[in-house]
Amino acid sequence: MPVWEWVLDIVGLFLFLALLYGISLIVRRRLLARHGGTFELSYRMRPEHPGRGWLLGIGRYSGQSLEWFRIFSLSPRPKRVWARDLLEYSGRRAPEGAEEMSLYDGHVVASCHYGGDPLEIAMSEASLTGFQSWLESGPPGTDWNRR
Repeated sequence: MPVWEWVLDIVGLFLFLALLYGISLIVRRRLLARHGGTFELSYRMRPEHPGRGWLLGIGRYSGQSLEWFRIFSLSPRPKRVWARDLLEYSGRRAPEGAEEMSLYDGHVVASCHYGGDPLEIAMSEASLTGFQSWLESGPPGTDWNRR
């Protein structure tokens, strides 16, 4: 078999794998949405570098926790899980500098604390309203005196 046929076979294989990966991402997103509404949620992994360290993802409320899934991962399990009783909302701000290019268009950055450690997540204004409502609507027996 000539070399050019091998090259065409390899290119065809890579195109097929890319198509399969894209279809798998769509199926995964649909499966995640079946167990509760999902929304675009970015997570700042490295807060020590200003404007850097943002990872795009999908958020989903699951009972008493907020789950975060990486957007380009095929894993059905969340990469991060934040319990509602340890999560405190501190405020919001607009993306600054390089963050505007790193985040989805129209998202705002929510400053939080999780178990005393700083946490920054970004979402749309509508999702932020839902996030604040979810935090405030804790189950019976919730400590309403916390910040």
